[in-house]
Amino acid sequence: MSDTVVVGLDVGGTSTRATALTLSGERLGTGRGGGGNPTSHGAERAAAELLTALCGALADVDPSRVRAGVIGLAGAARLLADPAGRAAFDQAWARAGLRCPYAVHGDALVAYASGTAAPDGTVLVAGTGAIAAQVRDLRLDRVADGHGWLLGDAGSGFWLGRETVRSLLATLDSGDPPGPLGRRVLTDLLGTADVAARSRDTVDALIQAVTRRPPVELARLAPLVVAAAVDGEPEAVPLIERAAAHLADSAGRIRPAGAVTPLVLGGGLLTGDTPLAAAVRAEAHRRWPDAPVRTAGDGAAAAAWLAALDLPEVTDPAALHARLVPTTP
Repeated sequence: MSDTVVVGLDVGGTSTRATALTLSGERLGTGRGGGGNPTSHGAERAAAELLTALCGALADVDPSRVRAGVIGLAGAARLLADPAGRAAFDQAWARAGLRCPYAVHGDALVAYASGTAAPDGTVLVAGTGAIAAQVRDLRLDRVADGHGWLLGDAGSGFWLGRETVRSLLATLDSGDPPGPLGRRVLTDLLGTADVAARSRDTVDALIQAVTRRPPVELARLAPLVVAAAVDGEPEAVPLIERAAAHLADSAGRIRPAGAVTPLVLGGGLLTGDTPLAAAVRAEAHRRWPDAPVRTAGDGAAAAAWLAALDLPEVTDPAALHARLVPTTP
């Protein structure tokens, strides 16, 4: 069994990570490529980054030892429904020397598996966007939010950025001076924290600065809000509290009251030591006091674990998870 190798890939919009693991837990190699989401980058470019990551992970591994693989990515269903996209991924897999089958799973399932081996539970992901998903028998079941920046993603990085700008606009409309967070936002968007003598001029400039960029770029303001909340700034703390409530509400749409199955927190806003992560944990413990709350970890290793579950020699998935996937409380 220890000679068997499985491969997992965690494909995101900014990077693609691959890992090759034995069933005994030995990490044989890792690889990294650029953004590999076929929805945002196109299938050919995504497949090229997939190949780069795979070649890195398999640099010192005989590909014939690999018996299964899983690719986790956002928009998995779209890839599976696109013959040309799937063909590009098939070609990249073969060019890496792999002859074993591979499966494609959504990134939410991979995030869940990176935090727990339990077959049933919930995953809540908050990064640029936000989504909650119910997992049954290690398959995505019901999903809440993930509706995109225009219609949803409440509590996400985009939401924090937009709400911060809206609050700043209201302050300027009232003729009040911006607080520390508002000044940082003005500097980020306009290059200066100075407010014009006629505050409406600054309002108009701010609106133009936001609307001439892709809307989703507002998510880059989220770290400013988080940092301000760390400092206890009164502008930021209520935004963090509202975001946490939105995220918990999304999970609550698909997660019964009193559920005891694990809740896994994933995405850049919930996996670090941030005020938002702490607020979401507190809200989760209030709503589901008997449920373990976990943090998503190594997505590529989790994908490799999911791949291994289809092998006949794997009889104890939880024990295998403990060997392959490092998890945090």
